[in-house]
Amino acid sequence: MSSVNTLQTMIDAGLFQAQKTIQRYQFLKVKGETDTHIYFVQEGSVRIFIMDEDEERIVRFGYKGNIIVSLDSFLSEKPSDFYIQAIKRTTVKIASKQNFYELIRSDDQHLNWWTHVLEDLVLQQIEREKDLLIYSPRERFKRVLKRSPKLFQEIPNKYIANYLRMSPETLSRLKKS
Repeated sequence: MSSVNTLQTMIDAGLFQAQKTIQRYQFLKVKGETDTHIYFVQEGSVRIFIMDEDEERIVRFGYKGNIIVSLDSFLSEKPSDFYIQAIKRTTVKIASKQNFYELIRSDDQHLNWWTHVLEDLVLQQIEREKDLLIYSPRERFKRVLKRSPKLFQEIPNKYIANYLRMSPETLSRLKKS
């Protein structure tokens, strides 16, 4: 069974029992909160960021069909350093951590799906670190475009530029070239 089918099965099984709509710029989570829920983005888009002194540093995006969570807090049960903010009006389905883990542990396919999700996140994080440590802005842009072409359809340039650690003007030039 594919990851998409497994997620759909989990949705159909009633895992996500609540729903919330957050308006543009509204926060789903803020620094200092402990995240005891996991979210499935039905519509819209969000950014996950951390504050570095007075500057926002975007570390991830979520849009339709994505699972999002303040993973540091969800796993450790400690307050998060991250914010989750709607980029545009966003509707999420919500599952409690307890219900999520009960369902994950109830079936090998669900457990395998969750393991795959976590492994994929680790690999994505490694690729992101390599992008930021090794590659030029042009190469970072090309690599992210290749990995996540949908990102450029769903997320405004100013946020993508922040994620890529470049100015919006640099991103605009790279997109034109």
